[in-house]
Amino acid sequence: MARILIVDDDTAVQATVRLLLERAGHSVVTAGDGRKGLSLFEKEDFDLLFLDIFMPGMDGFETMRLAHQLRPLIPIVVISGRPISSEEGAAPDFLTMATKLGAVSSLQKPFKPAALLATVTSCLEAAKRLSSSSSHAPGGVASCP
Repeated sequence: MARILIVDDDTAVQATVRLLLERAGHSVVTAGDGRKGLSLFEKEDFDLLFLDIFMPGMDGFETMRLAHQLRPLIPIVVISGRPISSEEGAAPDFLTMATKLGAVSSLQKPFKPAALLATVTSCLEAAKRLSSSSSHAPGGVASCP
């Protein structure tokens, strides 16, 4: 199956996502902040990156920017526990912002196990189709729901 990196400062989220993905047959590596995650991302090969947006030190936006520079074809799924509000004057929708900046998909915490697994499956399939397609544009990134 796939090799997946999870970067999240919440150890409970790390453990839960890791357990779900390992039960589905994936190999999982975790990091507690953006700098550690980026260091692992530089040294090892991954098929998918799960990235929390809000972490101390290097946040998910900066980590995503640097990860894209290193390996632009690796799909990134952003996750966040910040509420999404459509009220005027409320905080911006950071998940949507992240997808506009290069993440292929997003999940609002807490998410259901089925939503996590469906996202992983669709992102990995989209990335595989993109890598096997000879007609894709250079620098293209797989998009998935």
